[in-house]
Amino acid sequence: MSVELLINVTPSETRVALVENGVLQEVHLERERNRGIVGNIYLGKVSRVLPGMQAAFVNIGMEKAAFLHASDIIFHEEYGEEIAEQRSLQTRDIRDLVREGQYILVQVVKDPLGTKGARLTTDITLPSRYLVFMPDSSHVGVSQRIEDEAERERLKGIVEQYCSDQGGFIIRTAAEGVGEDELKQDTIFLSKLWAKLVKKKKKTRKEGIIYQDLNLAYRILRDFVGAELEQIRIDSKLTYQQLHAFTEEFVPELTERMSYYPGERPIFDLFNVETEIQKALERKVELKSGGYLIIDQTEAMTTIDVNTGAFVGHRALEETIFNTNIEATQAIARQLRLRNLGGIIIIDFIDMQSEDHRRRVLNGLELALHRDRAKTNINGFSALGLVEMTRKRTRESLEHILCDECVVCKGRGSLKTVETVCFEILREIVRVNRAYDADKFVVYSAPSVSEALLNDEFHSLGELELFIGKQIKVQSESLYTQEQFDVVMM
Repeated sequence: MSVELLINVTPSETRVALVENGVLQEVHLERERNRGIVGNIYLGKVSRVLPGMQAAFVNIGMEKAAFLHASDIIFHEEYGEEIAEQRSLQTRDIRDLVREGQYILVQVVKDPLGTKGARLTTDITLPSRYLVFMPDSSHVGVSQRIEDEAERERLKGIVEQYCSDQGGFIIRTAAEGVGEDELKQDTIFLSKLWAKLVKKKKKTRKEGIIYQDLNLAYRILRDFVGAELEQIRIDSKLTYQQLHAFTEEFVPELTERMSYYPGERPIFDLFNVETEIQKALERKVELKSGGYLIIDQTEAMTTIDVNTGAFVGHRALEETIFNTNIEATQAIARQLRLRNLGGIIIIDFIDMQSEDHRRRVLNGLELALHRDRAKTNINGFSALGLVEMTRKRTRESLEHILCDECVVCKGRGSLKTVETVCFEILREIVRVNRAYDADKFVVYSAPSVSEALLNDEFHSLGELELFIGKQIKVQSESLYTQEQFDVVMM
C-alpha cells in the first residue's frame, strides 16, 4: 500500500493529509489561534466540587472551567497528596479526593467541545518516540499491536530495568524491533522531562500551563513512526528544515522520506484533497455502485443511513442489498477517519434476512476499521437491526472545525414555509391590534413572503383588513431571511 503525508503550512494554519493509494483518508488541521490543548499539562485550581455528578470543575487558566471526574483522579506522591487506599475502591466520593481551592496537576484528554470545557485527568502520561511515561505507575506495559510474544518479552525486559520510583512505561507499537540503546535514550529523556515538570510545578504559584504538547506537524511525525509511510511532502521550506532537524535527532528513519515541495501547483491539489474535504462536509456520500450514505452529526450521536439508490444489481434482491452493505462498510470506515467522527455512532444498514450476510457485513466493517488509529468498539446488530459502535473522540470533528451554525435556520436544518410565515404574520397583526391602538399596520418581510401575501394570500389579507377595520401595507425587505418579519404600527 502506498502511503503519503502531505503537509501544508501557512503562518496561521497547518494542515496534514494522509493519503493511502491515492485516496484521502485523514485530515488533521491546527490553527494557531485555536490550537488544540490535548496532551497539555496544567496546574489547576479546583473551583467547584459537584457530589451529585461525582466530578469537579477545575480552573486551568482558560475561559471555560475544565471538567474532572472522580474516575479520572489518581494522585501521585509528588502532588502532595497520597490516597493509595482509595485506589482499590470501586466507587470513590469526589469529596474525599479533591476540595475547593486545591491545586492539582492535570492533563487534558479532550479539547473543549461546543459549550463544554476540556476533559481532564490526573493520570499524567508523557509520550516519546517509542515509549509513554506514566509517573503514577511502576510497571511496564506493551502495546497490544505488538503480537509476537517473544518480541513483547524482549522489549519488556529491556525497559523494566529503567523503571524507578518516578514511574513506569508503556511500550508503543513503533518500538517493535528497536534496540536497547534507543529505548534507553527515550527513558532518560522522559525521566528528565518529568523531573523538570515537577520542579516547574513547585515553583508555580497560580493556575496555568506547565507543559505544552508539540505542534501538529511534529506530533504527526512522532505518532506515525512505524507506519508504512513512503513519502512526506512539505510545502514550507522553513517547516521542512525544522522537521528535518527534528527527525534527524529523534526519528532518523523518516528523514530520507521527507522532501520539500516547491511546486507552483498547491500541494493539496496533487491528490484532489481540497475537493475531498469539501465532500466530507456534505450529508450525502455517493457509493461507486450507485448507492449512497446519509451522515447526520448531532450533539448526542452520529447516524449513518445506507441506501441502495440507483443500484439494482443483477441477481436477487438479497444479493443486491448485501453487496451495497459490504461496499458501505469501506465508505463508512473512511468517512469516520476523514470527518473525525467520534462518540456514539449508529449505522442503519439495509435490512438483511440472512444471518450469514449480517455476520460478513460486521466482519467487513471491523476489517475496514483496522487501519483507524482511533479506538473503536462495535457492538453488533441491535434488536432493531441497527449497528451500534463507538469511536474515541479527543478533538473536534472536521465539520465543527470548518463550519459554523447557520444564522438562518439556527442548526435546525430546515426553514418554515412561506405559507407558515404568512399565517404567523396575520396572527401577529390580530394580536397587536388587540393590545394597542393603531391607525394602520406596515408589514416588513422577506421578498418571497411579501410576494405571497400580495398574491396567494391576498384574500386572507383583505379579509383581515375588513375584520380589524384598518389598512395593512406590505413592504419587501431584501435583507430579511424567510422567517424574519416585523409588524409596525402607524
